[in-house]
This record gives sequence, structure tokens and C-alpha cells, in this order.
Amino acid sequence: MRDTIAAIATAQGVGAISIIRVSGIDAISIVQQIFSNPKLSDAPTHTMHYGFIQDEEKKVDEVLVSVMRGPKTFTTEDTVEINCHGGVATTKKVLELVLVHGARLAEPGEFTKRAFLNGRIDLQQAEGVMDLISASTENARGLAMNQVRGEVSKKIKELREDLVGILTEIEVNIDYPEYEENIEVTHHMLLPKITELKKKMRDLLSKSEDGQVLKTGIKTAILGLPNVGKSSLLNILLNEDKAIVTDIEGTTRDMVEGSILLNGLQFNMIDTAGIRKTNDVVENLGVEKSKQLIDTADFILFLVNNNKMFTKEEVELLEKIKQKEYLVVVNKMDLEPVIDLKDIDESHIIRVSVKEGQGIEELKQKMVEPFMETVPAKDLTYLTNARSIALLKKSFEELKEVEKGVNEQVPVDMLAIDIREIWNCLGEIIGETYEEELIDELFSRFCLGK
Repeated sequence: MRDTIAAIATAQGVGAISIIRVSGIDAISIVQQIFSNPKLSDAPTHTMHYGFIQDEEKKVDEVLVSVMRGPKTFTTEDTVEINCHGGVATTKKVLELVLVHGARLAEPGEFTKRAFLNGRIDLQQAEGVMDLISASTENARGLAMNQVRGEVSKKIKELREDLVGILTEIEVNIDYPEYEENIEVTHHMLLPKITELKKKMRDLLSKSEDGQVLKTGIKTAILGLPNVGKSSLLNILLNEDKAIVTDIEGTTRDMVEGSILLNGLQFNMIDTAGIRKTNDVVENLGVEKSKQLIDTADFILFLVNNNKMFTKEEVELLEKIKQKEYLVVVNKMDLEPVIDLKDIDESHIIRVSVKEGQGIEELKQKMVEPFMETVPAKDLTYLTNARSIALLKKSFEELKEVEKGVNEQVPVDMLAIDIREIWNCLGEIIGETYEEELIDELFSRFCLGK
């Protein structure tokens, strides 16, 4: 990382200000070559300077230049930020001059990658930066901010410290059995420590799975037969005409999606094709996709008609969705009731008239109820990305095997090998141990200039 990188750090397009970020050993000297103010090279750290960006004698733009000397910067390297006027042409010209005078165009996420490789942040904090940029709700922002601040990493480090404590006791016994003051580590002594560690890991895993819902949203499928009002319900919930509504059966042949925010929770709504037997090849594909969605959805709104009895298809669907969080939305309450709901728990029923707009606010409140425990009062300190959660799950399963080994009196020195593997696995979460290919792939997901 001896070279100097540069990129546009603000969104491209017309705007008041654009920022070109430069980081590396030659960052200050490169910018000095194109900056009219000669004092930049000797400028104190964390100061801002007025002047012009110049292409030889020609003035390109009037700018403010920030100088930040390492190691007290995001990348720990000398960093310069050129604050120029917004606009595509001006911004590109300033970046072009920086590159011509010795900088290299940064890869996506390379500034954050350098911060990680230089020890400024760990891998959890780096992923938190990406989550903070993409956060679409206040809860998601809070989760990401705790990652950036290192609060999540602390929990992983505490688990690793507990493991180190156990390993130290075991290995001292193995390596120095002659010391009389050493307490022999027995299975009886190990069991409560492993049990307590397993509890901590289980609690973090449970919260982290909830945290992933807060971050990405609740995948909500609207299911039902044709013409029960699924598309109309989607439109009224989103408050826009997202889905086409007609009286013709089979109008919706593919999934229509949109998102709503309720009590800080994001519901990712999916209107599906009406489920029925059909000879139409295209519609039939949509029906199959609707059925498959039952397995992947977090929440299901099962729409039925108040003025009709359950069909065989609806009874079968109802049995399938009972393994999920679901609501039976009884539509067309403005019509004479015919449907028989006696076999459905009343807590899973909500009555509406989509056409008249009745019961929609009550439906929104009812949608939030199953997930209220997911919304934290204060604690937003847990893992939220699939990579980290998968590693935590793997560590938890391996710890369960260690607990089983303790109960089965497996030799303590053999258990130490497994405990060290768990310690390494948790290290991958925060980047204490990692493969270079993983790091390259992870940071490639970042936007350019971050």
C-alpha cells in the first residue's frame, strides 16, 4: 500500500459540492502540484485551505482543501479532500488532474480496506460502515452505528477471551503437570464454563437473527386466490398504484414488490399471482413462484373473501402457512358474511374492506405485533450480516459438540483442539483471522470512494 489512491467520495451528478478524496504517502504533494495555495505542503494536520485547482496556468475551480496527516485519519495515511463545486464535468476534471499527477484510481471500498489493513478498524466495523451507508430505517442506522463504534466487536472479543481463559488452564495442566499449585482441569470444572459460554453465544445469536430482520426488513408475502384483492391491498398499504387491478382473474402473473415502514420496522411487501389451477403456462409459473414464497417469507398476509366459503385450495394453503408468522386478512367486510372462521385462532384474523378503506390502520397495527419483541428498547449491539451470523452459528454448533465431549469424558487435551477452532472461527468475524480472497470480495461491495 505504498501508492496513493483517489476517488470521488460524493454521489455523482449535479450538486452544491463534490469531494475528491486522496489517501497515501504522496497525497499532500500530489494535490500541492495542482493547488494555487503554496502553503499546503507545510500545513498543520486537520486544517482547511482556500485556493484554486489549476491545470498549468488555467484555473479549473475555486475550492477548499482539507489536509489530514496520518495516523489520525480514517485510513491512518495522509489524506487530502478537495471540496469543489458540484457537477459532473468539474468533478471529473479535478479527479483527472489528481490522477495525472501521480495518484491511482481507488477500487470500490479501498479507503475502508486500508483502514482495516492498517489496524484502524476491525472487520465488523468495516462492515458497519457499509451498513451505515445503506441503512433505510432508524433501527438499521442504530445497528450499523454500533458496529462502526466497535460495540459489536467487543462482544465477540469477550467470547474469545472466555475461550482463551479455558485454553490457558488446560494447556498449563498439559505442559507443566509438575507444578503442584496448578489446579487440575477436570470435566467437572469445564462443564459450567462451557455452559455459560454457550448461553452467551446463544443470546447473541438470537439477537443477531432479529437484528438481520431490522436491517433488511421483513419479507411479507400477500397470498390468496385470484380476485380476492391482493393487488388492491398492496396498493393501499403502499399508498400508490404499484400493482395492476382488474376484475379479470390471473391479472397478476408475477411478483410485484414495494416497502412500507411501520413502527420502525420495514415490511418488504410482495404481491403474488393468485393461486389456482390453470392451463396458462405463464400464469402457472407465477402460481408456482407464489407457493415457493411460503418457504422463504418471514410473514404472510393470507387474503380471503368474507362473502365466500373456503375452497379446497385455501384450506391447503392455510395449513402450509401455519408454520410461519401469518395473518388471515378477511376482505370485503362490506358484503354479507359467508366464510366460516371457527377453526382459525382469532388472534390471527383481521377484517378489512380494501375497497372502502376500512380496517387498514388496524391491519398495520396487527402486522407489527408479531415482531414487537424484535424491536429493541435500547440494545442495538449485535451482528447483522449473513457472513458474521453464519460464523457465529458455526461456533455455537462446535461449542455444543465440546459440551457433548465434556459429558462423554473425552480427554481434555482433545477438547482443547476444538476450543481453539472455535476461537479461530470467532476471530474471522472481526478479522483477527482471514483469507485475502475474502477481504477482496467483501470490500468490492462498497461504493467507489468509501
